[in-house]
Amino acid sequence: MLHYLKTEADTENGRNFDAEISNVSRRGVLGGLLTATGLVLAVRITPASAREALKPYPTGGLTMPDGVVADPHVFIAIAPDGALTIVTHRSEMGTGIRTSLPMVVADEMGADWSRVTLVQAPGDEKKYGNQDTDGSRSMRHFIQPMRQCGAAMRQMLETAAAAKWNVAPALCSARNHQVALLDKDGKETGKVLSFGELAVAAMALPVPAPETILYKSPNEFTLMGKGEVQIADLHDITTGKAGYGADTRLPGMKFAVIARPAVLGSKVKSYDASATLKVPGVEAVHEIEGVFAVPRKFGQLGGIAVVANTTYAAMQGRDALTIEWEDGPNTSYDSDAYAAEMSATAAKPGKVLRNQGDPDAAFANAKDVVTAEYHGRHLVQAPMEPLVAIARIVGGKAEIWAPVQSPYGARKEIAEALKMPIENVTVHVSLLGGGFGRKSKWDFMLEAALLSQKMGGQPVLLQWTREDDIQHAFYHTASVERIEVALDDAGKVSGWRHRTVAPSIVSTFKQDDGYQFPIEYGMGFIDMPFDIPNIRCENGQAMAHTRIGWFRSVSNIQRAFAAQSVVCEVAHKLGRDPKDFLLELLGPDREIDPKTAGFPEDFWNYGEPYKEFPINTARLKNVVRVAAENAGWGKTLPPRQGLGIAVHRAFASYVASVVHVAIDDDGTIRVPEVTSAIDCGFHVNPERIRSQMEGAAVMGMSNALYSGITFKNGAVEQSNFTDYDVTRMSNYPQKVSVHIIDAPWGVHAGGVGEPGVPPFAPALANAIFAATGKRLRNLPMGDKVA
Repeated sequence: MLHYLKTEADTENGRNFDAEISNVSRRGVLGGLLTATGLVLAVRITPASAREALKPYPTGGLTMPDGVVADPHVFIAIAPDGALTIVTHRSEMGTGIRTSLPMVVADEMGADWSRVTLVQAPGDEKKYGNQDTDGSRSMRHFIQPMRQCGAAMRQMLETAAAAKWNVAPALCSARNHQVALLDKDGKETGKVLSFGELAVAAMALPVPAPETILYKSPNEFTLMGKGEVQIADLHDITTGKAGYGADTRLPGMKFAVIARPAVLGSKVKSYDASATLKVPGVEAVHEIEGVFAVPRKFGQLGGIAVVANTTYAAMQGRDALTIEWEDGPNTSYDSDAYAAEMSATAAKPGKVLRNQGDPDAAFANAKDVVTAEYHGRHLVQAPMEPLVAIARIVGGKAEIWAPVQSPYGARKEIAEALKMPIENVTVHVSLLGGGFGRKSKWDFMLEAALLSQKMGGQPVLLQWTREDDIQHAFYHTASVERIEVALDDAGKVSGWRHRTVAPSIVSTFKQDDGYQFPIEYGMGFIDMPFDIPNIRCENGQAMAHTRIGWFRSVSNIQRAFAAQSVVCEVAHKLGRDPKDFLLELLGPDREIDPKTAGFPEDFWNYGEPYKEFPINTARLKNVVRVAAENAGWGKTLPPRQGLGIAVHRAFASYVASVVHVAIDDDGTIRVPEVTSAIDCGFHVNPERIRSQMEGAAVMGMSNALYSGITFKNGAVEQSNFTDYDVTRMSNYPQKVSVHIIDAPWGVHAGGVGEPGVPPFAPALANAIFAATGKRLRNLPMGDKVA
């Protein structure tokens, strides 16, 4: 059985330790971990032969882009009884990451997975490396460092055994939680030493230099890429025992909610809390100052906090508040008017970001031009667990408990807000009940910390309600995507012009100029992979009037929807099969050269060096073929049913989806089956990959048919799942078949958590067209088609 180790905070919170690990104290575990002489993190290149010494990163040195720079980190402890503890430093929100990374360590060590206990790291990037669990980068950035940790520990155990037996280390082999003595022919002699027997001696040894570490070959793996390894938290999650953010309890803790301004930038002009203070259970009312200066980053909105002895009493007290707000600059924000403005902007030339060939000549000489405009509303992450944070300040030190994707970023800004050294702030990470990017922003944690400070350090649990979550989020951007396709006399695509207009996430971090920045236009826009001689990508100006933030797959959602939908539109116009036409557009097998393709010099490739993570059309075409073949592409379907296909590269992975739709007599859109193929390179846990792709289909259906945020007079019109709809049990993808491409050994790991979302909406729209002949270009499309 795999265990997840609770910390001292969990004991204080009243949670029960598993009996099997009751003899392992947190102090003992952390004290036994490798420290200054610990395991060196290095590059993430997987050598062609795993037994070769590690090669330096091709760009030079050992630097990784997310802050892991040959630093010693604390990850492994072995108890005298052989119990193995592995620190997991990324946040768990359903991706399985705090299981999958320790799997890599355990596999390279030769450990028995049933004897592994996991302990969640607090926010401390100096010690653990980057902890921002976002961008689908946990595995692709940390597979190799975790392999190095495990392999180094294995060699240390083998060296310790060799000293005990007075033999060469080459005659010692770690496997199944023990080290076996081999004869000169490499056969086991029957003599073994357990990991527990070797723990003290192994930990006393110097860590092997990175260039001397030997890695397992794929045929030696027992965990990576093998079988069905369930996440460590699965039992507790499914039985209701798992501890989420709101489950934390501290002695003397109070409960709070906050009334926040409906319009971004509005301030409290005056308030009357006399009725609130009469509500039974209400104990205090405090004003929390908002952050109005640019950059706002993830600063708190500000408002009036109500503190009570229960969350319900605090909510009742909030309802009794009388607040007069001083209107901010965004009171006139109206979604319909804004969409019309964006459409008008998209109809005009914008800032040129990619230019290949001579697009003007291609359109001037075209026999025909297909023009289509695709709209997308704002989206809110709406994780099942609303935001919550617990703060306590004692003796000049602050502790925060929260379900957070970026614990170290939160720690830094909490320290600044409280005006105390960062060393005096501790951030404990709980299990996340979903995140999707919202919990990478820590405004809710700042609120809790500031409120505790106002209460003299008393512990307080600050709860966001679902209405708070829907109406005060960092929203996925709204957008207009206008694509024009030039066709020559032979019916070939000779020109492609794509204009994108959308408020930018960069407005959250600096003064808004209305244009996007490299991370956004590198997501399915300038990196369009089609073999077209003349291409131009332009960005039109759109000022932000609300907080814009990360959302699962970010700008890939609307870009893939537009590009993959228009491919089907052009295929229909030409009388071509959409799948065959898509493969033709992808062109010959090649790695796209950014320079000859007209990419800008600041092209953002998901934070990866392009030489190591190029856009590979062979991999794109392969997932298209695999998905189409397994979906039965071309088969005869009953009336009002259809198949649609789409493909997209995101976060260094390649995903194609085929969606099968069936339209009811009343027009209701149903999805009997989704077939997806994913090429994410080297992969560790197939069970989690399938799970993420299944979840992406469900979320993709929500984005495509149901979910949308609109503004009127500067305020969000939706408030809960009653009017911000999501896919439900009554209508969701009934079957999701996932096909994972086996990557050749040595192919880098790509992302998994986000890449499955973008192809769904265009594949669905294309399937609806195949079933009904109706083309839907707005997200959400609605759950019925006339």
